[in-house]
Amino acid sequence: MAKSREKKSLSATQQRKKEHLELCLDTEAVTHPQGTGLDRYSFLHNALPELDIGEIDLSTTFLGKPLKAPILISSMTGGFELARKVNRNLAAAAQQLGVAMGVGSQRVALEEPRVADSFRVRDLAPDILLLANLGAVQLNYGYGLEQCRRAVGMIQADGLVLHLNVLQEAIQPEGNRNFKGLAGRIAEVCRGLGMPVMAKEVGSGISADVAVRLRQAGVRAIDVAGRGGTSWYAVESKRAAKPGRPGELTFVDWGIPTEEAVVQVRQAVPDLEIVASGGIRNGLDIAKAVALGANIAGIGQPLLAPALESAQKVVEWLSAVIYEMKIAMLCVGATNLAALSKAPLVRRS
Repeated sequence: MAKSREKKSLSATQQRKKEHLELCLDTEAVTHPQGTGLDRYSFLHNALPELDIGEIDLSTTFLGKPLKAPILISSMTGGFELARKVNRNLAAAAQQLGVAMGVGSQRVALEEPRVADSFRVRDLAPDILLLANLGAVQLNYGYGLEQCRRAVGMIQADGLVLHLNVLQEAIQPEGNRNFKGLAGRIAEVCRGLGMPVMAKEVGSGISADVAVRLRQAGVRAIDVAGRGGTSWYAVESKRAAKPGRPGELTFVDWGIPTEEAVVQVRQAVPDLEIVASGGIRNGLDIAKAVALGANIAGIGQPLLAPALESAQKVVEWLSAVIYEMKIAMLCVGATNLAALSKAPLVRRS
């Protein structure tokens, strides 16, 4: 009965966000079955690294802000009370560890200002790189520079993520499916916002051609968000399924693997900053991504369960990932990220 009352009290957009969070907790059901492609690579082991693990430096900068480790807590949620708890626990952990964070799509808060507080975390994380987030396709549905500025101002962000989610919108019952002319509208935002704009996919990857067009539009960074992590096609298929009709599987293997997307984008736009996300699960994944050309890596779904418990659980999870990254760097003899980016990788056939 309580759940029924809660459902009735939520708007359609809030209910969709809540369903997204609940479905994403089921890792096996919503993860791309084909993997990220990172497992095709191995580092060349250095048995004599001449390096003390305590001297390894993971610090870097991204979009002009210092990070203590090359990690972005990826954009995930917002718009209802449980999402507020998740975002605040993630932000407190990000502040403690000195890593970056993005919030979930703020469209719901622009349409329903009463839920804006579920995105606000700056009081807990005054020093982190914090990124606002809107769906790029909304620029074809009445959104423009004003809404982008409101999203940034809402959370005192350092920049804006415009996420690209063609496949998700195509399968989502409430989806917006007109992507025509979007590159020009992204360019207008990049010219007028006055702070960095990052383009991000949500699980299908970004190709070399799209990366070049995004660079021409003026984005400062690209989050490839490749195939291998959370499948928003699977999530929306489950939401769209009707009694007697299971979720569709036609496009379950769709997308560019994270590994391939990182390599393509780095070659296509060598001057842009790149986030590797989409199935990043541990420190070794991050180390491989950096060696392939990423500046930092994004982690999302694995942090949901810890964030539902406490900020400390998030700190513990990410601290283990950070230590795994240091182990990988010790075993290749890389004292910092610049050295890691040159570490030899062996691709398995």
